[in-house]
Amino acid sequence: MVQSKLRSYDSLPLLSTNNTRKRKESQMVRVVPMASSIRPTLSSLRFSPPLSSSSSRLSFFHLPSLSQSHSFGLKASRVMRQDGNSARVMASGNVPQSVAAASPENVLEWVKQDNRRMLHVVYRVGDLDRTIKFYTECLGMKLLRKRDIPEERYTNAFLGYGPEDSHFVIELTYNYGVDKYDIGTGFGHFGIAVDDVAKAVELIRAKGGKITREPGPVKGGRSVIAFIEDPDGYKFELIERGPTPEPLCQVMLRVGDLNRSIEFYEKAFGMELLRTRDNPEYKYTIAMLGYGPEDKSTVLELTYNYGVTEYDKGNAYAQIAIGTDDVYKTAEVIKLAGGGKITREPGPLPGINTKITACLDPDGWKSVFVDNVDFLKELE
Repeated sequence: MVQSKLRSYDSLPLLSTNNTRKRKESQMVRVVPMASSIRPTLSSLRFSPPLSSSSSRLSFFHLPSLSQSHSFGLKASRVMRQDGNSARVMASGNVPQSVAAASPENVLEWVKQDNRRMLHVVYRVGDLDRTIKFYTECLGMKLLRKRDIPEERYTNAFLGYGPEDSHFVIELTYNYGVDKYDIGTGFGHFGIAVDDVAKAVELIRAKGGKITREPGPVKGGRSVIAFIEDPDGYKFELIERGPTPEPLCQVMLRVGDLNRSIEFYEKAFGMELLRTRDNPEYKYTIAMLGYGPEDKSTVLELTYNYGVTEYDKGNAYAQIAIGTDDVYKTAEVIKLAGGGKITREPGPLPGINTKITACLDPDGWKSVFVDNVDFLKELE
């Protein structure tokens, strides 16, 4: 397995003051402010013209649109519930940093009121410029910022459909000299909401993109979807859906025990189970979890394939980052909930002072929690 570096918080190397200064000087930032009510430009998706910064309506892509577990009493029948849509209302307010005086019950209750949002997903690519070109020209994303860290031999690029302080975005990592990664069998796909799947596929095909599933109804359902692959082999599901403020709408991961995973993400992460769907004909069950409804926010899609309990995670996909008001209480909740594992104790990163904590879920999928205030300062 290739040992590579990520910019993604807990995998940052320890930095001296001088290295921190070099890091800042080496950053090349380009922020593209966007309003959540507009869409990508038509010129960003047509065949030959260059990208444009104008903001007209587009009919294709919407723009501001994963150990053993303790049992928490979730009944087996819950996984079979078909539609349980409900929106999470997040409470605001200051949360003490120390959890020493808090009872386990209070800490577990606190997670339900924490201000949480999925911030970005991190993964590795073999050719950064090639991937940026594909995402901007074929998927209608914008390059939000890019930074090169030559002393650590890697470069990051952030892309999405809106600014990082209000939208879920993609963080690409290119490690110098590494041009190929193993995606494995555990990672599934990313989801993008579009107005017209057929037209989106037509565009991507014309630009040389790889279509792995032609447009049509989903197996066992009625939603119109299609699947494509980016140059590194990451799959994207195009989902036909009306206007949405969060078009980068899903991250799908495969798990070995769906009940266990639902319990963990509800208890430890404070996510809400939005719905489940069982497809016995095709021998799989999915669960949608998140911090808001599917049509307005990015959700985590967990897939259980009948009889499959383990997957190869490869070395390409890295993690999801989630915002929180308190990384210390977040780590305490994860420990109390059981089933997961803290891989980085809460605290500030050397040289950056952004407070984080990191963990693995029962299947070994990694997440990093980032202090909300520190995250906004980092963007500045």
